[in-house]
Amino acid sequence: MANRWDDRSEQARFKDRDDGIGGRRLREIAICIPARNEAAELPSLFAALEMLESFGGATVSVCLLLDGCTDSSVALVAAYRERSRHRIKFAQSAPAQPNAGRARHRAMLLGRHALAEAGGLLLTTDADSAPAVDWLTTMVAALDRADVVTGRIIRQGHSPCPLQERIEVYYDRLFALRRRLDLVPWEADATHHHTGGANLGMRAAAYEIAGGFLPLLTGEDARFVDEAARAGLRVRRDAACVVRTSDRRQGRVAGGLAATLQRLDHTATSAVSVSHPEDAAWQYAMHAIARRAFMEDSLELAADALGLTGDHVLGVARDAPNAAAFAMRIVPVPPGGMREVPLPAAEMALDRLITARRAA
Repeated sequence: MANRWDDRSEQARFKDRDDGIGGRRLREIAICIPARNEAAELPSLFAALEMLESFGGATVSVCLLLDGCTDSSVALVAAYRERSRHRIKFAQSAPAQPNAGRARHRAMLLGRHALAEAGGLLLTTDADSAPAVDWLTTMVAALDRADVVTGRIIRQGHSPCPLQERIEVYYDRLFALRRRLDLVPWEADATHHHTGGANLGMRAAAYEIAGGFLPLLTGEDARFVDEAARAGLRVRRDAACVVRTSDRRQGRVAGGLAATLQRLDHTATSAVSVSHPEDAAWQYAMHAIARRAFMEDSLELAADALGLTGDHVLGVARDAPNAAAFAMRIVPVPPGGMREVPLPAAEMALDRLITARRAA
């Protein structure tokens, strides 16, 4: 199959030694932040940005998209620009209906324009968040192995949400099982599952390849990461990259995290449904088989395992740039569909799966 490259290749879109990631040749990092009437939160964000440990001699540009702000955000950013050790760039958009995807995409474009060279990194966080002091160091190290990195988000404040935390623990454990069933060389030792725009990093070229953030009211972050994986980009979920964010219940867009926390405050555990771990585990195992089939040029292995015709598998393989993309595109939902079950039942089923895996 012509023009194929596998997950270990340095022959296609990215060449680590040319990108300069993790070495002296990394010169530029852009931190891209959308903000909508966040005057109360911006001082804490700015304090966290000033505390960031430097990475080598890399220039850091903080790029803020002030999305229809009607408070004192503009004045705060202008004052911060005068005293910051970073390069501060900002732009304003006219007041309009909140749209998380559109605002984050505009912030990313600011960051892309701030990078003089294609080999720089784009990071993004939120205005109500605070990156850990080693965020740049851990992100650069992670992007030495991957094209897109989604880091861990820790909520902080005065209103914890035990049910949301329990859901996240479940999905973290499920993702850890994934990496035991489907090993990939770019994954972190300590993983997690949650994807959020408050803690994402990527190579500049990866943003364009994945199609950027779509103008979605919410969920633009998860959609971007899904599209990156389908494009064959190496997505790493790294728990060492930490950002702390607000646990507030009044957000800037309808249907965002704040609304989810508010809803879960009044929801019984038994009323929460999550993915059945057996269905997810089936997909994970099939991803591993599909990846192996592509890399070993044995597509009949994938066809037999998935119950698909050889022509269908060959057609998908021809359009896939690498094994990662092939696996994401070829594996369907399980034969019985993707079931959802109450959280307590899912937790018990996952316990059984993990125990059986350890005993195997």
